[in-house]
Amino acid sequence: MVIREATFGGGCFWCLEAVFQALAGVESVQSGYAGGQVANPTYQQVCTGTTGHAEVVQLAFDTKRIDYRTLLDVFFTIHDPTTRDRQGADVGSQYRSVIFYHDDDQREQAEQIIARLNAGHLWPAPLVTQVAPLPTVYPAERYHQDYYRRYPHQGYCQAVIAPKLAKLRHHFRERLA
Repeated sequence: MVIREATFGGGCFWCLEAVFQALAGVESVQSGYAGGQVANPTYQQVCTGTTGHAEVVQLAFDTKRIDYRTLLDVFFTIHDPTTRDRQGADVGSQYRSVIFYHDDDQREQAEQIIARLNAGHLWPAPLVTQVAPLPTVYPAERYHQDYYRRYPHQGYCQAVIAPKLAKLRHHFRERLA
């Protein structure tokens, strides 16, 4: 087992958390905040849009079971990387599309896939996903962790997260845990 980490932001962290938890080879997923100027921000602070943080998930994954490229493919399949500071009804810089790379290999792979997706015109607009070095990631409050697993019938989970999981099952069935 070779464990590495990856950090993604693409809308509400509840969505990303539920999707990545469903993948074989992803050992853990933690929701948090990254990319801002305030140490140890709270959810309420991040929601103001003034801290500069994005809602992110930090994954630990087993490279013997799933590779970083596959994680990128999933990331770009389950969110809209063409909308700046928004995912559906979730609006604000905390919902931006961002990849925080842990090393040069992750940066290169992220840049390559973004270039490929833009060249292929698979989206109706150019991708706005930021690729930036990993800053400090602050864990989100406990009540944000494992949100979908704890509240699968909650309205937001049914309306927003469940369709992303259905998309994951459709496109990545062979990768599910």
